[in-house]
Amino acid sequence: MKIGIYGASGYTGQELLRLLVRHPDAELIFATSRRFAGQPIFTAYPSLIELTELDFLDAGPEEVAQMVEVVFLALPHGTSMKIAPVFHRAGCIVIDLSADFRLHNLAVYEKWYGKHEAPDLISEAVYGIPELCRDQIRRSRFVANPGCYPTSVILGMAPLLDTDWIDRSSIIVDSKSGTSGAGREPQMGSLFCEVNEGLKAYKVGGQHRHIPEMEQILSQLSGEPVTISFTPHLLPVNRGILSTIYVDLLRSVTVDDLVEKYNEFYGEENFVRIFPKGMFPNLLCIKGTNYCDIGLAVDGRTNRAIIVSAIDNLVKGAAGQAIQNMNLICDLPEEAGLTLVPLFP
Repeated sequence: MKIGIYGASGYTGQELLRLLVRHPDAELIFATSRRFAGQPIFTAYPSLIELTELDFLDAGPEEVAQMVEVVFLALPHGTSMKIAPVFHRAGCIVIDLSADFRLHNLAVYEKWYGKHEAPDLISEAVYGIPELCRDQIRRSRFVANPGCYPTSVILGMAPLLDTDWIDRSSIIVDSKSGTSGAGREPQMGSLFCEVNEGLKAYKVGGQHRHIPEMEQILSQLSGEPVTISFTPHLLPVNRGILSTIYVDLLRSVTVDDLVEKYNEFYGEENFVRIFPKGMFPNLLCIKGTNYCDIGLAVDGRTNRAIIVSAIDNLVKGAAGQAIQNMNLICDLPEEAGLTLVPLFP
């Protein structure tokens, strides 16, 4: 497959490059960047020296759309919506890693993000969590790749929404993310001295833009409206998200019941690993991989289920899941280019 990355100078673009240069069925044709235009990719990412000979391009979508079969849009929200229609009209498979096409309801998008400039294309986009939407993804040519926090929460909650065990109005999510989630652009809040040796909550009180995305998919899975309480935190680490989810139980459920249900729900999924009773995920054990690790507990004192979900925000939360979606659409092995062993310690 001939592949292009439009907007390749951020951390997500770098992860796409890192994974695609070793993908057995992908030929990387272009990677765009205004800042690094004309420079070898390794000047921005020294880790890729001698792994690719490409230079960054500064080109409009009309100039490069005919060069590739698949394009990844690693662009900020508000920008992808201007670029995606060009590649879509050109017949490319489009995998958009921004938030621009994740929300199905235009009014909801505009409440959280601002005016949408390509509303007619929203209905064309399939939400891309392969473990839950595999058949729709295979039939699609336009995927809205999920956000990082939503991936950890939706995969963590999905099996319980398939039961009558829980009070769906009681879901509380405490998530912690590494600083790469803030992107590569310099910001005071993600400077070393602002983050190192600290731990802080942000967007507290239902303010984070990923909330409507999570509620949209959880509601679809549940068959009824679901509202969650979500608080994100910034960890002084480079990458990874660990989400701890609390939900009230309506019946007597044991940890063994939870483990059995989650193993049954995810079956032989390549990239969801269910921990046995008494074990819980660690960010060190998913670093650099496309895994989502899930650990389970029951608090008998409060009659709550506790789900701990861990992903690498740049891989399963972004570039890895995008490649997983490409593999599905292109009828390639779903794990192609993604069979990575975690880097530990």
